Amino acid sequence: MADIRSYIREKKKREEKQAGYKEKIMRHKLAALYRILLVVVCVAAVAVLIVVQYKRHVYTGYDIVSTVTRESADGAVDIRLGNSILTYSKDGAHCTNAKGETTWNQTYQIQDIKLAVSGNTVAIGDYNGRNIYIQDDQQQLGSIDTSMPIRDLAVSASGRVTAVLADTKVAWVNTYNAGGELLYHGQAHMDGAGYPGAIALSPDGKLLCVAYVYVDAGALKTNVAFYNFGDVGENYLDYIVSSWSYSDQLIPMVRFMDDNTAFAVGDGRLIIFSGSQKPEPALEQLFDEEVQSVFYNKEYIGLVFRSEDAEYLYRLDVYNAAAKKVGSYYFNIEYTDLLFEEKDFVVYNETECEIMTFGGTEKFNGTFSKTVKLMLPASGAYRYILVTDDSIDTIQLK
Repeated sequence: MADIRSYIREKKKREEKQAGYKEKIMRHKLAALYRILLVVVCVAAVAVLIVVQYKRHVYTGYDIVSTVTRESADGAVDIRLGNSILTYSKDGAHCTNAKGETTWNQTYQIQDIKLAVSGNTVAIGDYNGRNIYIQDDQQQLGSIDTSMPIRDLAVSASGRVTAVLADTKVAWVNTYNAGGELLYHGQAHMDGAGYPGAIALSPDGKLLCVAYVYVDAGALKTNVAFYNFGDVGENYLDYIVSSWSYSDQLIPMVRFMDDNTAFAVGDGRLIIFSGSQKPEPALEQLFDEEVQSVFYNKEYIGLVFRSEDAEYLYRLDVYNAAAKKVGSYYFNIEYTDLLFEEKDFVVYNETECEIMTFGGTEKFNGTFSKTVKLMLPASGAYRYILVTDDSIDTIQLK
């Protein structure tokens, strides 16, 4: 009996000892877990603080990170072409990257330049002439010789070109590839479907949007038609897959944001169309004010109005590709250009610049040290390229 009691006591001691070990191990694990959680919380707090400070930070100046010299001819115009600089005049055009390297040079003699851009592709035509030159930011893609005078043109990012050509009694709407081959053609009669007042091609060149202007019973009307040059369009008469009529409305501008989204701006109306095969209106926004300017990229559309607030000169209404209004923003710069970034927009002229987030925070409001002809976003947060008469400067806000 004594041996049994002794065995039970020893077993109980072993069990108590093992329980103690387990408790110590558990306390150690919990302590380690608490330390890890504390570190994670501290890191997260620091990260949140950094993000908050970054969002609230207001830049007051900039540093020139790099600069290259350039020559600018009198009368030459600089515009964005993708992430490069397109410089054109009546005597020719050339494309330059941010390093100042010329990627192509095209000579011509054009008295009245008609120009269309889609992404990093440009078509340069001769209004009332018969020549069109197509290039992207890397190379020359081809040229087109038309049989009739050019009145308007559109280009796709893929290099396809649609031109409105003037005939005696009709206007021809012809679509070519970059090599000059005629792919599709159609006639427009002022006393029938109307005159093509605005045209646009989707980036892939599959969809064509034409705004036909006509008079019906003494009233001016616009019919916005979409042509599909793909498999779907082959099942429709003249490739017209959808059309929309607007009474008492002149629509002088139609554009594609991407292959799925187009928009039209008219007298008192913004229409955003959605659909990669048969576009339909996703938003119709009416307004009583006169649109001063329209800016857009693949993500946003911006309409500039005179401000109703006496404290500001202008109001910018921004809409996204999902046909939703992002917000209204006020500024006082007599702008020459405006560009959109992912979370903010930049408005500037030759001497001053303002940058504002879509949340309404002003990130920068200052002046340039040199006269700026063109401003482009560069890689990196709040880093930009400034094109002047004699240099290409990469700057970093500070």
